Amino acid sequence: MKTLTRYLLEKYFKNFIIVLLSLEIFFVGIDYLQNFKSIPDSANLQLLYILYNAFFTLTLALPLSIVFAWVVTLVIFIKNNEFVAFNSLGASKKDILSPIIFSALALIFTLIALQTTPLAYSYDQKKKILDNQYFSSTKNDIFLKYDDYFVYFKKLLPLEQMAEDVHVFRIKDEQLVETLIAKNAKFKDNKWEISEVKIIKNPANIDINTSKIEITYSDTLTILEGFKPTIVDNVYENKSEYSLFDAISAWILLNKQEINTQKIRSIIYNQVFIPFFIFPMIFLIYAYSSLNSRFFNLGKFISFSVFGTLVIWGVFFMLYKLTNSGAIIPELSILMPLFIWFGVSMYFYFKKLRA
Repeated sequence: MKTLTRYLLEKYFKNFIIVLLSLEIFFVGIDYLQNFKSIPDSANLQLLYILYNAFFTLTLALPLSIVFAWVVTLVIFIKNNEFVAFNSLGASKKDILSPIIFSALALIFTLIALQTTPLAYSYDQKKKILDNQYFSSTKNDIFLKYDDYFVYFKKLLPLEQMAEDVHVFRIKDEQLVETLIAKNAKFKDNKWEISEVKIIKNPANIDINTSKIEITYSDTLTILEGFKPTIVDNVYENKSEYSLFDAISAWILLNKQEINTQKIRSIIYNQVFIPFFIFPMIFLIYAYSSLNSRFFNLGKFISFSVFGTLVIWGVFFMLYKLTNSGAIIPELSILMPLFIWFGVSMYFYFKKLRA
């Protein structure tokens, strides 16, 4: 690693950590004070509430911290005339910008990776603590469609990946051909294993004189491959909190059932694509900075950089919320504006460099 690169990254990450911790403490502290009366007295639950809230805030604060840390780093370099020193050493714009871009990419990919873990449900867990439901995840009377099956859970326990009193109805050519009734079910190896099963098969052609219902019993059966308890819970409750893998699984599952996947797609796009809105900001902020502070208005530069970042972040946040409510198609409201933002910002970036 070059000495210049090491120096840039050392300064940048020092500012990044300071900015990120400041935003985390601010947002988590404000939220804690707002909900203090609703948080249980248990010290353990209060600590869990803060930890869950900290991760939920991280999904919002980390992209902003990447940009704000870059602004702080540039301001320090400009005030100390360090850019002049970099140029005298033969450093190009690429030498200065590349380490920051690659660092930002690493941080964004880390954030996306964290969205694949159970931490993605932090907001849901935080809300359960506020509602005094943290130790109770039971859902009752859930009825859903899966391929040719209609599934009824009398009681679903998503965290334990278990269910009680399960009825599975298989439909063929709009006729009920088979019913499975089980006392218990457990999700393992990506399938539901139902136990103490009563199997009721209806005759293909009903004749009053000859047709008979066939009833058999089985200790265990495996059914409903890929029908994860968390997906069942989230789809039934119409929630917006999914881990990335669960969201993709739900998208595939609902798409097979020919059910509207607009909300699921918006969640995936929000987790995977929207954080990349920061990269045009990094380029633009660098393009509109200066080598030294003598003829440069630092106050104006800081104000426009911070305000511009918040505006762009707010626009994409608003578009996600609108899409998540079902008002707009996610490809038009999230992906297309993101591509337009990249195109317009790169145009101004190269225009500024040529000026």
